[in-house]
Amino acid sequence: MNCLSLLFTDYKKYKKYGGNFITIVFFTQGFWACIQYRFAHSVYKLPIPLLKQIIQILCLIWQKGIEISTGISIPASVKIGHSFYIGHFGGIIINAKACIGDNCNISQGVTIGVSGQGKKRGVPKIKNNVYVGANTVIAGNIIIEDNVLIGACSLVNKNVAANSVMVGVPAIKISEKSSEGYI
Repeated sequence: MNCLSLLFTDYKKYKKYGGNFITIVFFTQGFWACIQYRFAHSVYKLPIPLLKQIIQILCLIWQKGIEISTGISIPASVKIGHSFYIGHFGGIIINAKACIGDNCNISQGVTIGVSGQGKKRGVPKIKNNVYVGANTVIAGNIIIEDNVLIGACSLVNKNVAANSVMVGVPAIKISEKSSEGYI
């Protein structure tokens, strides 16, 4: 999918949760971060090195403006699938090497970052249809499988099986009801 089609899937996801074109585009900070990320990521993938570097400077300035105004940091090198939704703005940090699948939701205060030592050091890979609750930390060389719900204020630092509901510090599996109904 190209940048505009990915952005359109993001917009449709925001529309699903309510709002009209004006409120989504002009008053929804999470969507602003999605717009900036989608354009910056398409520049990041450009095959022309000189053009890429010139435009990347502008994208970095734009990214910093989004970070300052919304509290959302999504570097251009992050890999995010279609239909990405940021429920509330503020305090969202995503590591530059993170991978997030299709149809995922994240809430305010979420950190997706590097952690661990030796072979365990790394950044999470989050698969499809994952809901991440407010103030959650997902860290380390781990995989969050499909259809996972991570409850608010949780710390996930181990692999998570598909369809799990995880809560706590450190997060433990409390059910297999999945993220259905939350996404």
